[in-house]
Amino acid sequence: MPEIWLDRLIAAEQIDRKARRLNYQLHTAKFPHHRDLIHFDWTENPLTKGCIGQLATGEFMIQANNLILVGGTGTGKTHLAIALAVSAIHQGKRVRFYNAVDLVNQLEKEKQLGKSGSMAKRLMQIDAVIFDELGYLPFPESGGALLFHLISQLYEKTSLIITTNLNFAEWIQVFGDEK
Repeated sequence: MPEIWLDRLIAAEQIDRKARRLNYQLHTAKFPHHRDLIHFDWTENPLTKGCIGQLATGEFMIQANNLILVGGTGTGKTHLAIALAVSAIHQGKRVRFYNAVDLVNQLEKEKQLGKSGSMAKRLMQIDAVIFDELGYLPFPESGGALLFHLISQLYEKTSLIITTNLNFAEWIQVFGDEK
């Protein structure tokens, strides 16, 4: 009889710990709002449920592969990026969300304080970073250089999920250099 009680207590503790970990990771991801695939508008998007379902497994994060979502305003890029990240968190992954302009401002502040590279070190410890709205609003050329440097530091260490309305040929507007 005591073994049954102990088993139930252990099971309840495991459930509680999993729920607390999930809530903590959802909070630290800093999503502007919660999104999931259940509420994704498939009619406005050319992507198939099968393709998105495969991405929702989070397997692309294992080898630090990147995902770039390109499309016009209102096509669901941010919704999809957050939904994929939420799915990954449910599978034990760690994710962080940034608006691209806010991220550049943080990188510039970090540089002014003489702490360049500290954000990159922190972000290398997580499974995926979302850069939302890359190219929607301009930022200084120095900001583009800082963002490029961050991306190069994270390359092959952390997955990036980037949402943008710019085609690749237009990325020079963001980074200021064709290379």
